[in-house]
Amino acid sequence: MNPIKSTLFLVLSLVTMQAFSQYTDVINSNRPGVSRSAFSVGTNVVQFEVGPYMIKEKRTPAASYKVDGFGVDFAARYGLLWEPLELNIEGAFQSDTKTYTTSISAEDDRANFKFLTVGAKYLVYDPYKKGEDKPNLYSWKANQRFKWKTLIPAVSIYAGANYDIENNPYTDEGIEGFSPKVMIATQHNFSGGWVFVMNFIKDRIGTDQSDFQYILTLTHSFSSQWVVFGETQGIQSDFYADNLFRFGGGYLWSKNFQLDTAVTLNTKDTPSVFGVNLGMSYRLDFHKDKEIDNGTSAKDEGKRRAKKSKKSTEVMDNYDKKNKRKDQNFN
Repeated sequence: MNPIKSTLFLVLSLVTMQAFSQYTDVINSNRPGVSRSAFSVGTNVVQFEVGPYMIKEKRTPAASYKVDGFGVDFAARYGLLWEPLELNIEGAFQSDTKTYTTSISAEDDRANFKFLTVGAKYLVYDPYKKGEDKPNLYSWKANQRFKWKTLIPAVSIYAGANYDIENNPYTDEGIEGFSPKVMIATQHNFSGGWVFVMNFIKDRIGTDQSDFQYILTLTHSFSSQWVVFGETQGIQSDFYADNLFRFGGGYLWSKNFQLDTAVTLNTKDTPSVFGVNLGMSYRLDFHKDKEIDNGTSAKDEGKRRAKKSKKSTEVMDNYDKKNKRKDQNFN
């Protein structure tokens, strides 16, 4: 059988196997980018995502200033009880120097959490769970063509609580204590390694800094280890408004460890923003497949599919050999 067809069949088989579960054989990270996937990490999986970054801001009109600093954003995720449920804690700590460049120069050294949030995410709709897309062994084109069902996204909902410390230099005056945060996350998995994620967020609800955010992330994996992405993030509130753009990529070092990097910028000067980050994601995998209706595990089901795939490959090989002999006899 043609090696390309064999490889394609194997990849497509793995994809359809994973579509029936939140858990995947390789790490499922929200990085690179800042959007949240619709899917959880899987039950009994503990995952850590961290990214140190460098940030520069500069405001050029009146009341000019510049900011130079560094920080780290982090997340801990845990799949609890059910495959669709995930508990998480997320935050970002930043330390910088804000220099005022007006007629009277002054410096302000700052350090605090930009945000610290605890929450839970639950997958309410998974379009990939209802049916299995069987790969076409005879047509590469049929496997690559657009499928209308991919326009229906997976959908999850998130609810959490922020905690802001009093006199935080990164929040509006008077913001302190707990405040609610809610989010809707959608995810499309297109053929060819394309994934499109959308987040719609209402943050710090009920405070003077209540904001609405949207995040749109397009990711493309062009090999089993390399991925690139582009992202736009809109923020709207009375305290701060911006449109941020991110570009970068990630590398899958092993099935439980991922590295990534990204550049962040915007298009305005009130202030202009430029940032660079390096990130990593690591998981502790204690996941065990649950028993399915026929009394066998998902692992056993995978073995049966692998045997079926091998048998299909042998059938295709025999088919190719017969056609080759016919051609030789004909000639």
